[in-house]
Amino acid sequence: MQTANVNVPVKVTGRHVSVTDPIKDYATSRVEHLHLDYPRIIEAHVILDVEKHRHFAEIILHCTNHITIEASHETDDMYASIDGVAAKIAQQMRKYKTKILRNHRPRQQSIRHLEEQVLEISPTFHEHEESEPSVIKTERYPVKPMYVDEAVLQIEMSNRQFVVFLNAKTEKVNILYRRKEGGFGLMEPTF
Repeated sequence: MQTANVNVPVKVTGRHVSVTDPIKDYATSRVEHLHLDYPRIIEAHVILDVEKHRHFAEIILHCTNHITIEASHETDDMYASIDGVAAKIAQQMRKYKTKILRNHRPRQQSIRHLEEQVLEISPTFHEHEESEPSVIKTERYPVKPMYVDEAVLQIEMSNRQFVVFLNAKTEKVNILYRRKEGGFGLMEPTF
């Protein structure tokens, strides 16, 4: 189960209707069950309205990257309206994620794998006591071909401090990292 959208602050308001606790709890639970990993929800606003015999529900999601997703549904029952709008908003979130992933896929048909090279130490090498610090931990990190904006999306959705990737545009290994003062930095090799 994906947990990117857990504990979302949900605001439930009513127009021309008083929002009871059961309706508020039901609307909140429907929004909290949106466990899609992208886009990450910052705040959700549920608006309920009744005009004559029409029950109207609207959900507005404020997400990361200044993304706002809106959906509305109208039936003759408030609970059915909430269910309908929750299904519509989930469908829009899936559509948005698919669109982002489709637009940022590598344009090449084949994936190149970089060969691993191991440096060997000559037997005549002697270590001095004043040598540099030794490597304590080695971590293998998969290098995937992607564009810079795709790497930004990946680092935003994870808690890592950096992403190593093969730039699909330049075909060189790049490193995208989080800056202390906010934002991201990009390291590109020059030869």
